[in-house]
Parts: sequence; structure tokens; C-alpha cells
Amino acid sequence: MRAALLSCAAAAAFLIAGQASAETVAIVNAHIFTSGPQGEIPSGAVVLKDGRIAAVGANVQAPAGARVIDARGGVVTAGLIAADSGLGAVEVGALGDDLTSKTGDLSAAFDVQYGLDPDVTTIPVARLGGVTGAIVTPNPAGGGFGGDRDEMRDDTSGVERSAGSVGLFAGQAAVIHLDAAAKNQLVKAKVAQIVPLGGAGAHIAGGARGVEFVKLKAILDDVRWYAKNRGAYDRAQARDLRLSREDLEALIPVAEGRQPLVLSVDRASDIRQALAFARDEHLKVVLDGAAEGWRVADEIAAAHVPVIVYPLQDLPGDFESLGSTLENAGRLSNAGVTVIIKAAEGGAHRVRETRYDAGNAVAHGMKWQAALDAITINPARAFGVGDQLGSIEPGKMADVVVWSGDPFEPASQPLAVFIDGHQQPMTSRQLELQKRYQDLSPGYPPQYR
Repeated sequence: MRAALLSCAAAAAFLIAGQASAETVAIVNAHIFTSGPQGEIPSGAVVLKDGRIAAVGANVQAPAGARVIDARGGVVTAGLIAADSGLGAVEVGALGDDLTSKTGDLSAAFDVQYGLDPDVTTIPVARLGGVTGAIVTPNPAGGGFGGDRDEMRDDTSGVERSAGSVGLFAGQAAVIHLDAAAKNQLVKAKVAQIVPLGGAGAHIAGGARGVEFVKLKAILDDVRWYAKNRGAYDRAQARDLRLSREDLEALIPVAEGRQPLVLSVDRASDIRQALAFARDEHLKVVLDGAAEGWRVADEIAAAHVPVIVYPLQDLPGDFESLGSTLENAGRLSNAGVTVIIKAAEGGAHRVRETRYDAGNAVAHGMKWQAALDAITINPARAFGVGDQLGSIEPGKMADVVVWSGDPFEPASQPLAVFIDGHQQPMTSRQLELQKRYQDLSPGYPPQYR
């Protein structure tokens, strides 16, 4: 599918400052991909009112008094959602972040929501790529998440830390929106618990995969005992437990199958172990990385487990990802797996490339609509906010993007981005600096020359 590009004059009409408050807006003459029950609407309208989607359909009319945006055949989608992201919790990675707990007595209870900053400069850049929300994911103490295989080194000292000195769990993820008009980014906290498996998880646990799985099973047993015996714990009559009270409390929703456990894993054999572990412990899980997921796609699909992938991972960085291929996302999706596409480098500084990554997945065998769902409704559902985000349906948050053409084509651009009904400013620090320095005529202020 490719929609014709809007004329320059039509595009300019969209480039207005973001609105200070939610208003009633009707986007008409639009080619709408709802990622919801209505599917594709070749020509229709979307009405945004009071921060929510009020109506969408082929026969929807603009309400009286609404501000009308004529899309002139351009594409309209739900706002994109960045999965496995560091947005709002990191500015310059070399200077540290708010994504990593390095203390052994607080791992599962670590909560990224308390370190969020809506003013980080990566957020406006992400919005310019049509990204309106993110799943902010804590990092294991051994390094970045989602396939990173860095050694367990302290960010400032450079000294390798001993295995077992940190917890197996990285902490709790949160869902945020990127609304420039909002002071509070948080949509929902504690949406998932994070655990690295494979070589990275084994290193943290004590050197071998068998150590980690035995410890994880023992911890879950402790959590279930604690949940039934809080009174005995308060009276100091508890058996020996491996975690702090804070971590035990944080893991109760996981042990009860209510909160997803995100398992970072790449190797096919490790994926099989992860699926068996989830089945035996009655856990709700999401796989992250899954470089060799295509090799066990039927098993993942049968287990109804979503998978977060980076579609451009095609060169093995270690023996766990020897089967890496650009066709991974397409093969998983075509086998019936719910695929979630993430951007590169931990999802903070290159989040704007999410749509390009989805386009590359399409170029290597993934269906177009499946790729769009992988960056909209699939992450929303997997992390418990599918009733609020991820598709264009009445009652959901008004997170909508108007595109000049196919959003997977590099030549297409977002012409208007709405988050919670607010039209966003189409600028960033980089663009502002460009404006500042593009005119260095003799009359220009000398401090800028």
C-alpha cells in the first residue's frame, strides 16, 4: 500500500504549534489503518474529542465547531509504541541512567516510574518519527536489555562485578506517553517484570543456566509462601527467604500469573527452556530478543507467547544468536506468533527509526498490517494497556498520526501527531539548532558564529 504524497502546501497546513488543550478535531479524507475491529478504511474520518477518539469510519462527519484537517488521501494510523525502551529515563547513556538497579537487596521491586523525565531531548525526536508512547524497560545490572551482551561492569569504575552480587530481576517496566503538554508521562506503572536468561542471566545467577533456573523456581516458591503467610513473616516466624520483603511483594503478581515476565533470550534451546519454565510455573511471559525464534516459531505460537524482536538483527554477536536472520520477524508472524517490533540500541536514541525497522520486516517477509500491529496494538495488549492505546477505536486515548504516505517509506513523514488529543509541536532540539546556525550572515549575533 502506498498513499500519494500530499502537496507541499497541504503539508504546510499541518505544521502548526501543538495545542495547549485537547480540542475537537476531525481528520477527514483519510486512508485509515485502525489496527482495530474496523481494519482498513480506504476513505474516512476520525474525530478526536476531549482527549479521546470519539468516532471513526467511512461515513463519519465532522461535528459542528470541530477543527477540520483534510488529510487529502494521506494515511492515518494509531500512534506508534516503542517497546523495550529507555525513553524518559536516559539522556546520555555514558553519564548513567535511571534504568538500572545495582543493589542486590532491591531488584524485582525496582520501579522505573520514579526516574521518568518528560524533558529529555530524545522524546521530541521520537515524536517526529510518529512515536506517541513507550514501554520503558529496566536494564539488568549486567548491561543493556534486549540482546545486549555487555560484561557486568560498573559504569564509573570499569571494574567487573562478581556474579550473584545483584538480583536476578531487573525490575518493573512502565508505559508512558510522549505528550509535550503533559507534566506526567505515566500511563501505567508495574506493567511487567524483567529477567535476563541465556548467557547474561546465567552470569548474574552464578555462571550456568542451570543455576539461574533453579534459583528462579526457588524464588517463586518463596513468593507464593510469603503471599500466604504474611502474618508469620511479620511475627518473624518465616522460613528462610531469598529476597527482601519489597522484592517478594513485587513478585506476587508474577507468581499469580497476572503480571507478564519479560524474558530476554535468543538461543532456540533457551527459548524452549523459557517456554517450559513458564508452563510449569503457570506464568504469563513475553520473550525479548529471540534471535533464533524462527527456529521454534510453532512452539512459541502454540504457547501464545508474544515476542519482542529487532528486525535488523542478522549478524550473530555470540553463539546464542548464530541463527540470526532478517526474516525472523516475518517467519514468527507468519507462524502465528504475536510479534512486537523494537528499535535499536535499547530504544532511547533511535526510537524514531521504529517505523523503518517495521518496513524492513515487511521487506523480508512480514505482512504490512502485521508490521503495523507490531508497533501499535501488539505492544499495547502485551503490556496491559490495549484498552487505552494501540488502535483507532472510540473511547481510546486520542493518539493518532497523520502521514504523508506509507509510514514505512522513508520519504513519508508525519504531518500531524496527536497524543491524548493534543497536537504535538513538530520540532526538536536538533531542528532548533539547525534554525539557529543556518544563517551566519554578517548581521548574525556574534555569539552564534
